[in-house]
Order: sequence, then structure tokens, then C-alpha cells
Amino acid sequence: MRAGIGTPQNLNTTETISHIDRHFARMMQRLAGRENTLLVLAAKLVSSQTRAGHICLDLVDLTNREFLTESLGDDVTSDFPETAVDDLSAKLRETSVVGKPGDFQPLILDTNNRLYLNRYWQYQETLAQFVLARSTQSNRCIDTGAPRTLLDKYFPEEDDIWQKVAAAIALYKNFCVITGGPGTGKTSTVVKIIALLLEEIPDQRVVLAAPTGKAANRLQESIKFAKENLPCTDEIKAKIPDEAKTIHRLLGAIRHSPRFRHKTGNPLDADVVIVDEASMVPVALMAKLTAALPAHAKLILLGDHNQLASVEAGAVLADICGSGALNVYSSDFKAVLEKATGANLELCESPAPGIQDCIVQLRHNYRFGGKSGIMALSEAVNRGDVDLALEILQDDQYDDVHWHAADSNVLSTILGNFGDYGSSGSPADIFDRFKQFRVLCAVREGPQGIRVVNSKIEQFVRRKLVAKPDDRWYAGQPVLVSENDYDLNLFNGDVGIILRDADGNLMTFFQDHDRGFRKISPFRLPQFELAYAVTVHKSQGTEFEKVLLLLPEQDSPVLTRELIYTGITRAAKCVEILASEESLRAAVGRQTKRTSGLGDALWPS
Repeated sequence: MRAGIGTPQNLNTTETISHIDRHFARMMQRLAGRENTLLVLAAKLVSSQTRAGHICLDLVDLTNREFLTESLGDDVTSDFPETAVDDLSAKLRETSVVGKPGDFQPLILDTNNRLYLNRYWQYQETLAQFVLARSTQSNRCIDTGAPRTLLDKYFPEEDDIWQKVAAAIALYKNFCVITGGPGTGKTSTVVKIIALLLEEIPDQRVVLAAPTGKAANRLQESIKFAKENLPCTDEIKAKIPDEAKTIHRLLGAIRHSPRFRHKTGNPLDADVVIVDEASMVPVALMAKLTAALPAHAKLILLGDHNQLASVEAGAVLADICGSGALNVYSSDFKAVLEKATGANLELCESPAPGIQDCIVQLRHNYRFGGKSGIMALSEAVNRGDVDLALEILQDDQYDDVHWHAADSNVLSTILGNFGDYGSSGSPADIFDRFKQFRVLCAVREGPQGIRVVNSKIEQFVRRKLVAKPDDRWYAGQPVLVSENDYDLNLFNGDVGIILRDADGNLMTFFQDHDRGFRKISPFRLPQFELAYAVTVHKSQGTEFEKVLLLLPEQDSPVLTRELIYTGITRAAKCVEILASEESLRAAVGRQTKRTSGLGDALWPS
């Protein structure tokens, strides 16, 4: 006899449903007080969907046999009755564990038939209320005549007009989003914005943050470099912050707890908070950050909304930017921006003030020239134009993009790039050489996954460096930290290289932009992995001269246009792609879909 939906026999055969999903579903049924097949199914799936990066479960998916087959297996879905979404919603609302928005039940079902874990509905609601409230606020401290003089000072007429518009929005609004691809000048724009704000109110406290330690270090390095060329006094330059923190560190992470010291009732001591690499921030962390901001504080988000979404639940930056046209503004604010910048701007379809007034997309690329294959390829991938992307990869006029068939033997190319990077030179020289090339993998496991690729590269490098196979550590070994250690000031994503110090001892060197390098014993390192090859996710916020992007031969849901776009744009000078045509077509044709109600809340139709 075939087992029914929700029974343990079926659940044990699935791959996407975990033990915690099963236990959660059983707990919901116990709390409901009676057996309910639909509730068990929905509870399992909303728990599983959240782990997979979605904020909620769209009940429409329960009527999709393909979705259920992928999520639960054919044997589970075959007995499931084809029921209308409204009927499913009504049956779930009858249970005592499913409430409407604002209720305290463990599951929340909204009016659009989206089912949430209560805490994720709370995260979404907190963030949506913050953005909607801040998007209609104007900074009344700034006189309407003053911005034009300041903006002309920092953004001369010949400069990128969209950078100037971004600065004007940041001056007028308490919420501002600056999005754009690599090389569009997001960091150079924001350092000018900081100087503008400090010229207006010199005693403002400006705070820099990023989702990872690696991104925070890169942000502070860029800020330090860019501020030296600003057309302002040394006094203003001195007030521009030199330090960027991870968001966790900024909020005051509490060990072994998802909570932070700074929250509603204990806000941050900040007037302006700037977050770089905002596409990497999940909904839970962004909600906790907004809850910790003082009522008067300004929040500026920097990022590329076309990049991969966060590893954890949500696609916050993409939801905030929406799916419509950017750089269009409401009637009244359009007039304000045009007066402040001298730009001729477009009017949005809805003339009422709203979130569109807070967003600007930088469009001029300063890194890639007009004949750049990397730029042409990334734009084609971003649009989902598979045929054009393949044409660019095969076009001889582009010498900065190369495509190898899946059966090509490129191991020699990989090994050649890593051959002697760590054999000699100062730590600075070795780090510079290591940054010139990186292998990016789409997956962790399998022949094209980082575990196998790292192992193959390491075998070669050990022989090249005459390191014994059984030595745990060797000079030239690159490591990628995979968990935060606040005592050592090491964070997920930090890259170090094991080298010999002046006394001949093996130490892990980490770049420190204040002191040059920090040295930590390898035995004290938190959890880490080899860093010859990294996942595309881990590569976000970094740049390499040359990149080799490896795609698995077998198709996978993780292969999306956002992943390809992100991998391509990590390269400054050259990108090589090792993939079959089938894998490339599938990936570029597949767009990441993160189920969420945030976009609808921010962009009501």
C-alpha cells in the first residue's frame, strides 16, 4: 500500500527535506491537536524553503506537480489531490497554528497566499516598514539652495551624472540605494557623499559596514585611497572613517545567540550608516540592522542587485530595486534633483513619491572599455541572452574572454598560474601574486567542485614547493576562513597565506591595512578551507586579474545567470570559462527566484 503524504516513510526518501523540517512539521501537527496532511506538508516545505534561501512558501507551488516532485519525490506527490490555491489557504487558516499577519501563531499566511515562519514574516515586515517610512522622509537640515554648489564641487560637469544624482539623493533622503556593476564607481561616489555630509554637518558620526570581513577590509582600503584625492580640507578628510566593520561586529554579536546588543531600545551611536555589498545581506540581518538604527539616522546601501543573492534567506537588494525601470523619479522629487544636479531626468509611471526616489543605478563603467569582452559578456548574461553570450565567447575580437569545452584539459593552465606564486619574495609580493588568479567553482562537490579542484592544485603545489605530503602546513598554503572568530579578529571570507616568519616558524599571514600583516599560528585558526579555488558565492566582494570559472557537467538549480554574471565580473582583465554549451545555456537561461513578499510590499502594483 502506498504511504500517504506526510508519513515518515515518504519523508525519509527525500533529499531536500531534512530532519529539522520533519520535526517542525510534526510539532505543528501536535500543536494543532489533530492529524492534518496539508498542514504537515506545508510546514515541511516552508521550513525547507527558508533553508533554501526563500523567505516564504507560495501556496501556488502546492498546485505545481513539478515543484512537489522536485521537493518531495514522485511517490509523495502522486496521492496529493489537485486543489485550488484558495481552498488550500482556507484549510490552513482553519488550523490553530496558522495566523494572519500580526498574529502570534508559529505560521503566518498573508492575503497573497504566502506562508511564512513567524519570525521571517516579522523580518520582512520590519524591513518593509523601515524602507517605506524612510523613502518618504526628506532631510530637512539641508537648505534647498546649498546642494548645487556642493555637488558641483565634488562632481564637475564632465563627471558621471548618475554619481552626482546618487549624491543628491543621499543628501536629501534618509534612505538611499546605489546599485551598479563592478567598475561603475560606487565606492568613489560614496566617499564623496561622506565628505558632502560632513561639510554640511561636521560632527556627524559616519559608520562603514559590510556583510563579511573580507568585504569590510576592501571597503576601508578603498575609502582610505579615495579620500586622499577629495577637493576638501584636511579636517574633513580626517573625519572620514578609516575603519569598516562587519555588520555582526557593528551590531554587537552575542556569542552563541542570533541576537545583538544593538537593537530597538539600544540603537547604534550613528548618524549615517553605509553598507557595502548589500546584495549579500540576508533579510534577517538587514531587518536587525534597520531595527538598530536611530530614528534620525541615514542608511546608504551599496551593491549590485544583479549579483547572487545572499546565502541565507532573502534577496533584499533585488527586492528593494524591484523589477521595473530604475533612474526614474516622482514629479516633485524629479524637480528637486534636476535643480540640484542640472540633470535631465525621467518621470516614473507613478508620479507619487515612493521608493523609486531613493534608488540610483550607476551606468558608466570605468574599469572596462567599450571593446571589453568581459563587459559585453556580463551584459548579455545579465539580460539572459544565451545566443549572444555564446557568440561573444567565440568571437576572436575579444581577447579577454575564453571558452573551453567541458572535456578540455585545462588542469595544466590552472597549475601554471599557481606554479611559483609562493616560492619566494616578501609577504606583500606573494599576496600580490596570489591575487592575480583564482579558480571559481559553482559547486562544492563533484569533479568540478572546490574540494576536488583544491586537492588537485595542492598536490601540484606541494611538489613544486618541495612540501612533504604528510605535512599539515607548508609555506605558500592559502587558507580561507569559514567562520568568525572575534577574539582573533578573523571573519568568514578572510584569506591568509601560511609563510615562514623571520624566525623560520610557519605562521598564517593576514593582510592588515594598518599594520601591514598580522601573523597567527596555524594551530589557532578557526575553521578554514584551502583557497586555491573558491565558490562563486565566496568570491563576492573580491577582484582578481584573471579568473577561471568552472561549471559542473551535470545541470543543477544553483547554475543561474546571477552566478555566471557574478563569476565573470570578478575578473578585471581576463576570464576563462570551462563548461559545456548545455551547461552554459541552462545557467544563463535560469534566473534566480527567491520567493518573498518584500517586493510586493515595497512596490505595490
